[in-house]
This record gives sequence, C-alpha cells and structure tokens, in this order.
Amino acid sequence: MKFKNFIKTLFLSFLFIMPLSPIVYAKNLIPGGETIGIEVRSNGVLIVGFYKVNDVYLAKDAGFAVGDKIKKVNQEEVSSIDEMLEKVSANKKDEPVMFTVSRNDKEVIIPLKLMEDENGILKTGLYVKDTITGLGTLTYIEPETKKFGALGHEILEKTTAKKFEIKDGKIFEADVIGIKKSETGIPGEKNAVYNKDNIYGEINKNEASGIFGVYDAALPNEASLEVATPNEVKLGNATIKTVTSDNTVKEYTINIIKINLEDDTKNILFEITDDNLIKETGGVVQGMSGSPIIQNNKIIGAVTHVIVSDAKKGYGIFITKMLEDSND
Repeated sequence: MKFKNFIKTLFLSFLFIMPLSPIVYAKNLIPGGETIGIEVRSNGVLIVGFYKVNDVYLAKDAGFAVGDKIKKVNQEEVSSIDEMLEKVSANKKDEPVMFTVSRNDKEVIIPLKLMEDENGILKTGLYVKDTITGLGTLTYIEPETKKFGALGHEILEKTTAKKFEIKDGKIFEADVIGIKKSETGIPGEKNAVYNKDNIYGEINKNEASGIFGVYDAALPNEASLEVATPNEVKLGNATIKTVTSDNTVKEYTINIIKINLEDDTKNILFEITDDNLIKETGGVVQGMSGSPIIQNNKIIGAVTHVIVSDAKKGYGIFITKMLEDSND
C-alpha cells in the first residue's frame, strides 16, 4: 500500500513539473494589404450537382450525393477533372464505370452506366469541380521563413458550404480595376483582373483562420511590425491596410468597438471611420478579407467578415490565431 502511494505521489509530481510546450511563432511580420488572386486545387474531384440526361437524373439515381469526392475511376486514382474524363472515356461503352468516392471519411464504390444524350455523346449527369479561384488580401509574410498568411478565414465550396479540402494552390497578381460599393443589406466587392503567370507563392493549408503557404516572390520593401498578443489589443483607434480602385496599398482608420477573446475567428468588432474609404467602398467589401489590422505600430489581426446590416462594420481575427494555425 505504501509503495502504491509512493508511485502515485511520484507520478503526480512528475506531471506537475513537466514543462508545457509553448506555441512558437514569429514575433515580427511584414504586413500585407496587397490584393491577391487565389487558386486552390481539390484533393480529388468534388461533386457539386447533377443534371438530367434524357430527362433522367442519371448520377443522382445511381447513388451519388453532393459533396462526394471522386477518388478513383475503375480502381485508378484521379485528382483532377481531366484525369477523371480520361479514365471515363477509356471505359468500354456498354459497361458501367466504377467510381470510388469519399463520403464522410469512408470510401463508397458506385457503378454508373453512362447514357447518350440526343447528340450521341456519353454523359455522366455529374457537375464536378476541382479548383476554386477567387480574390483576397495578403495579411502578412514572416521575413525569416517567407511563410505567408492571407484571407483570415477558410475557403468554402459555395454549393456545399463546406471547407474546401485542398491538395495545393497558389497566390498570384491581381489588379483592382473597380469597386462595387457596399450598401445596407448588400455587401460590395472588389473587381480585379488576374495575371496567373505572376505567381507570388504556393498555398499548402486552408484553415478556419486563413490560407497559408510559402511566399516565393521577392519580399516587399516594407518594415516588419511586432506581433500583438490578444491581451494587447485595445478598444479605440486602429488602422487597416488594403487596396481600393487605385490599386495601391493604403492605410485607413477604424474604431475597435468590441474585443472577444473566446471566439475562434470573430475576435475584433470594428467600424470604418475613414471618410475616404467609406466614400470609395461604402464599408467593408468582399476581397478585403485578410487586410491586416494595425494598432500602436503592432499587427493585431486581419479583416474577415462584413456585417451585412451595417457594412461600415466588420469582424477581424487575432493575428496570433492565424500564426498558430499556420504552424500546426
């Protein structure tokens, strides 16, 4: 009995003195603000809908579901629509194609016999997607490692409203050519043209707090700023860095109204107070996600959401949460 008590006491003492593993991330960051084009590729071919072939929902009736991810065709792995079509076209005409799909982390095999349409072309009845392209804002670059973070929120697949599970992706040049202003109940957006040949970096993560990867281009000629902890963020004046229709990164004033230390992503409630930005955009607009928030010469977070009922107001995420996710 004494021996057991000794072991128990020793074990508890051991637990008490074990050092905790600290979350390590960069203490200084180069703030972004540049508008970027974003393209991510799916880890598989995502089913996003169905169409009728000769008045029949061919694929839906076969057992496919929106959100299924096609992983194999006739037992051969596919990672893109082109690969899927190549395997399907090689199938014998009168035999069903054997699709292996991922659904709720399980693999399901679904046979699908293709059907000719009125023009004699074989059809699957599937709407599929393997890439998403969009617009956002670069939040930061770590000067030592060249790791970057952007958006401040995850990329969702529009049809399924679920996080887009990515294989890889890239960020590239995007020039803002105009702004559709936000109005009450109607969020505005940046309009831009893409140059996919001018790649800035490679994306390797799509997380709840943003997209992350490695910045391959030359570092911006911008001084780095110290990272603020959540407890250092205060109510009152701050700024955001973003691009409007003149395609230049500028700093605009905001007022931080509320701070939420507990929420996963909506940590900073703010209101735009800069008359020039309000005149230009009407408030927070789509494409502004990821714009760095700066207070007392420290980077404290990134813009994530617009409040639709009052577009001058929006939410931001703590920068530390982005850094934690980028290093997981």
